Amino acid sequence: MPDTSDTVAGAGRWRSPLAGLWAPSAGDLLNVSAGGEVLTARIRLLMIGLLFWIPVLELFAGDAWSDAMVGFTIAGVAALIGLALLWLVSREVKQWWIPFATSAIDVSIVSGALLYFAVSGAPAVAVNSKILFEVYFLAIAMTCLRYDQRVTALAGGLAIIEYLLVIWWASTHYDLHGPLVAASTYGAFTWDTQAGRIILLFIATLLGIANVGRARRLHELSTSDSLTGLHNRGYFDERFREEVIRARRHHRELSVAMLDVDRFKVFNDTWGHSAGDIALKEVAVVIRKALRQTDVVARYGGEEIVLILPETPPESAVRKLEHIRRLVADMSVPLVRRTLPPGSLTVSAGVASAPGDGDDVDQLLGRADTRLFAAKQMGRDRVVGPDQHSGLRPSSAEFRAIVDS
Repeated sequence: MPDTSDTVAGAGRWRSPLAGLWAPSAGDLLNVSAGGEVLTARIRLLMIGLLFWIPVLELFAGDAWSDAMVGFTIAGVAALIGLALLWLVSREVKQWWIPFATSAIDVSIVSGALLYFAVSGAPAVAVNSKILFEVYFLAIAMTCLRYDQRVTALAGGLAIIEYLLVIWWASTHYDLHGPLVAASTYGAFTWDTQAGRIILLFIATLLGIANVGRARRLHELSTSDSLTGLHNRGYFDERFREEVIRARRHHRELSVAMLDVDRFKVFNDTWGHSAGDIALKEVAVVIRKALRQTDVVARYGGEEIVLILPETPPESAVRKLEHIRRLVADMSVPLVRRTLPPGSLTVSAGVASAPGDGDDVDQLLGRADTRLFAAKQMGRDRVVGPDQHSGLRPSSAEFRAIVDS
């Protein structure tokens, strides 16, 4: 897991959209990519539906019924594949390989259609078709919804390689400069035209990679806390609602934790606010390293941090927060001119879980907040879970009085 402090340090610097091309998507980008995958699946079906009209228009233009049937067959096979992919991604399966696989399928459907025409005795369609070839660009453009530059690079590279194979097969089995192609309505075959097509595919791939890099950067800026590098409250609120709905729909357990740095006001008054900022950054690094990629951690406000732990029962969540509590207590805080020894900072946390504490966002946050208050009342530097406290939620004045004391 990369050090989030490095991310914060570089937040103000310009970065090339091609930087970090092969870096895998972080947990939040994986979640965004999954949403983009569903959108892509729907767009894919829409485009396939439009492809059905091509053979219909060809029939009205007087083309042979056999040629139209080829178009219907290709569109029908593509529709079956599209429906299968929509079913897969709608099940909210978040696997790193899904965007790669679906993008490769999109490109290969186009290549398969071109190769079919080459094999079936229509090489002019395979090497000069404008409509089918331009679907390559749609397949590359759709990869931008996945927030992963590697997917765009794969789709573009695969499109180039597969189209070169189509040209190679057609050129080795037909005389592309002969009367069969010359008499075709698709025009004469020229190598400079094919080279131009390859160059256009390459340029489209580079543009796609740059767009994804830019989108990733804007996403980071809009969802991150500038001080700690953690997610901000806006991102947490949206993501927590999604996770609660997902847990309810699939009958899965979900835990949320609210964590607060103990006596942080006293720490700031003693060492200064710049030292407090450094301390918060160090706490954020410790927490982020202790979590899974699928967990979410955000700065909720001030020195308060919230964690979303999907598919985590309450006892596991409490153990994880206890581990984080010990890590924070054992860390040293490097200030500008000195290093504060272990024990300089401690944290308290409250944990709530669905469905035991409810299946509503406000219910779960309220229970976690109540247990955080209980941890403060019980002496701080501790974690309170569902089995340890079920008291009333404190007023904001009561909570602030204990935090500041």
